[in-house]
Amino acid sequence: MISFQDSFNLSPYIAIYDLVVPKNNMLRQIKELVDFSFILEELKEKYCLDNGRNAVPPVRMFKYLLLKSIYDVSDVDVVERSKYDMSFKYFLDMAPEESVIEPSSLTKFRKLRLPDEGLFDLLIGKTVEIAIEKGIIKSKTIIVDATHTKARYNQKSPKEFLQEKSKNVRKAVYQIDESLKEKFPSKTTSNEVKDELDYCRKVISVVESEPKVSEIPAVKERLNVLKEVVEDYTEQLSYSTDPEARVGHKTVDSSFFGYKTHIAMSDERIITAAVVTTGEKSDGKHLQELIEKSMATGMEIETVIGDTAYSEKENILYTKEQNLELVSKLHPNVTHGRRTKEDEFQFNKDAGMYVCKAGQMAIRKKFDGRKGQDKNPRIKYLFDIKKCKVCPFREGCYQEGAKTKSYSVTIKSTEHQDQEAFQETEKFKTLAKTRYKIEAKNSELKHRHGYEIATSSGLFGLEIQGATTIFAVNLKRIIKLLNEKE
Repeated sequence: MISFQDSFNLSPYIAIYDLVVPKNNMLRQIKELVDFSFILEELKEKYCLDNGRNAVPPVRMFKYLLLKSIYDVSDVDVVERSKYDMSFKYFLDMAPEESVIEPSSLTKFRKLRLPDEGLFDLLIGKTVEIAIEKGIIKSKTIIVDATHTKARYNQKSPKEFLQEKSKNVRKAVYQIDESLKEKFPSKTTSNEVKDELDYCRKVISVVESEPKVSEIPAVKERLNVLKEVVEDYTEQLSYSTDPEARVGHKTVDSSFFGYKTHIAMSDERIITAAVVTTGEKSDGKHLQELIEKSMATGMEIETVIGDTAYSEKENILYTKEQNLELVSKLHPNVTHGRRTKEDEFQFNKDAGMYVCKAGQMAIRKKFDGRKGQDKNPRIKYLFDIKKCKVCPFREGCYQEGAKTKSYSVTIKSTEHQDQEAFQETEKFKTLAKTRYKIEAKNSELKHRHGYEIATSSGLFGLEIQGATTIFAVNLKRIIKLLNEKE
């Protein structure tokens, strides 16, 4: 049964919070800034209202996830810290002497209680609403970009992945006490995942039997990660990769296995919209959705800033229809030409190559001037024919017996003249220089809040992670700007 508790239990020790949690504490400021009752309204249909024992208040469970995002810690560590950190207990609406939850409850809450869709929009919309109400968002500009997140279960085999995590634990232990090498079991020579799981459990047992070592933060964090991975693989031994993750490309020579989060951000560095997709998706295809989601939060937009990925013809036409300035430099291979099968072949602006719907990138390109023909020149992108022959999407794409497979883009330099003229103006150049802000924001999400690697598998798992991470990052930014105004 759902608990509607939204305040502290009666306790003779409540006054301690006024002594140990100062006014400028970030968690106190977030608690005073945000009315979290909207979470209760959103989740109440996921609970029984009149039967069974009281569940942990959903607002408290959500706040636990928020603390995970703010401090980039595991389920076990965030619960452990809430035992003794008074700022955590204050933020969680707990009495100082109150017991904490079981870490496993957070997993159940993520899977069973959180809404199936719309969490991004709900949480981001709430922070933008606060920012507008407090007079923080004054600009009418959004900056757009995409950041990639590697899948938790990457292209390594289950055995390799488990080996990596157990190795991290051993390395951390050796830095504290190298003599423990003798206590660790012999490494398994089998290729069976079950044997590697048994080895990992023995490593965990050895470390936990040495409390002077296991309680050291550098060791404890890696140990908790290993324990979570062992638990996940024990539940589902069959997968070696995240089934929904896809290969994406950052450059011609580098790729990643995972997802993309397409982000819109105000000039004040408040994220106003986000969309999670698999890793192979093109950045530019989500511009319209990001603009519409940002407008839905109540933000007024006059200017949109992005890199060359957003200067596709459809985006130029859309922004003109909406009376928006699009500060996105034209890419001749994308915007100056006409091409077929646009849904099957998408341009990767980082690599400068097209990617087919199977996720394979062209291996080279060449200019075709078509001399002697009354036709515009074009650029041909050539694919690895060996991969095309065995591709599951080859029907209708690869012609049996063909020695090459290419995709052509016709160059029409007369198109987009207005955009070409605009990008030569001082206004365009000045606005374009502000794009670095979203790159810094992406770096913050990844390196300070753990968004570089997914904490669970699947699109929905990353949506939950992204929603709470962006919510936390936005609140931190709002508080910083409010403090600067004082």
